[in-house]
Amino acid sequence: MTTANGFFDMAAAPLRIGTVRLLVRDVQAVSAFYQSVLGLTPDAGSGTRVVLDHAGTPLLELEGDPALAPVDPRQAGLFHTAFLMPTRADLGRWLTHAAAQRVPLQGASDHIVSEAIYLADPEGNGIEVYADRPTSGWRDAAGAIRMSTDPLDVEDLVQSAGGSAWAGFPAGGSIGHVHLQVGDTELADRFYRDVLGFDVVARYPGASFFGSGGYHHQLAGNVWNSRRAGQRPHGMAGLGAVGIVARDEAEREAIVRRAEAAGVATAAVAGGLALRDPWGTEIILS
Repeated sequence: MTTANGFFDMAAAPLRIGTVRLLVRDVQAVSAFYQSVLGLTPDAGSGTRVVLDHAGTPLLELEGDPALAPVDPRQAGLFHTAFLMPTRADLGRWLTHAAAQRVPLQGASDHIVSEAIYLADPEGNGIEVYADRPTSGWRDAAGAIRMSTDPLDVEDLVQSAGGSAWAGFPAGGSIGHVHLQVGDTELADRFYRDVLGFDVVARYPGASFFGSGGYHHQLAGNVWNSRRAGQRPHGMAGLGAVGIVARDEAEREAIVRRAEAAGVATAAVAGGLALRDPWGTEIILS
């Protein structure tokens, strides 16, 4: 599933990420952050709900409630939402933009399959901004996807932009993956692999990476901060829901059958069908 220039064709994957919903305490401040830092556009909303999109495609839905408890990094929920730039030059332009805005960054890594920059929004929701490498370099001699966490050549990345300026979230950009905090990786495998139908494409100590259609991962789950976490408490800010888009109705129906066989409840909601993972994270299947 590659494009003509050798990159992964996300639109052709059986499953991909749709809209991510965040529960926030100050919806206006968080919305302003994603607009100024990532260039997303407010599409709809009231005082307590804002939808941020790109070219008419909703990427983030923010639901505001000042009474929410702050994000607890030890709980199951969001590790980061990962925004995929179409090209390496786009990532270089964004990094220059972030530096000019003095956006605090938390890390930068070369993952072999991609190059990534890490940060967080004002309420502590993790963010990754990344660009993939061509799929021809992803696999080892045995055909397995190789992933690592190596130092990023930041200077070379910035130079890849050729001095051109960031002009907002680029055409073709998307949410490429969502990395979750879970309480147990084996339990996460049983839900995200056995029920939703993702492949386990790679493992780190304490983490599983779930891919569809040969991608390095559309989802991941780790226990690095949340080992043995139980159901996430109600009334806490953080992750509200992750949208998963099935390529066709047959793919969606297969998930429903596997959920029924595993005793996982499903419910019709606006925009699709809702399932919950073992920690209460809502998955909206459309």
